[in-house]
Amino acid sequence: MRSLTQPDATDLDLVAVLHALSDPVRLELVRLMASGGEVSCSPEHLDIPRSTLSSHWRILREAGLTWTRPEGKARYMTLRRDDLEARFPGVLTAILACAAVPSDSASDPARTLRG
Repeated sequence: MRSLTQPDATDLDLVAVLHALSDPVRLELVRLMASGGEVSCSPEHLDIPRSTLSSHWRILREAGLTWTRPEGKARYMTLRRDDLEARFPGVLTAILACAAVPSDSASDPARTLRG
């Protein structure tokens, strides 16, 4: 099995973290982990191709936002909240607070993910 790239807490880079959170799908995945803990690689309510989800999970993992736990063919992701808070105090909390505010725009791509 291929090893998964997961940076150490001291190697987290703010630009990489913000880039990873700039996509509405990845932001929604982070919101899922923040509210529900560990998330499977294919959350049921997301209508996104598996290959696209894999790419989003890889970007989140390589940026240091998630820990990935392989179990057989499945993967389970957990938000690295403590590492992110230690390295960038308040950033994740602020981003999640902004992401929780409902959008009035009908063109909000993340809206279709929320169901």
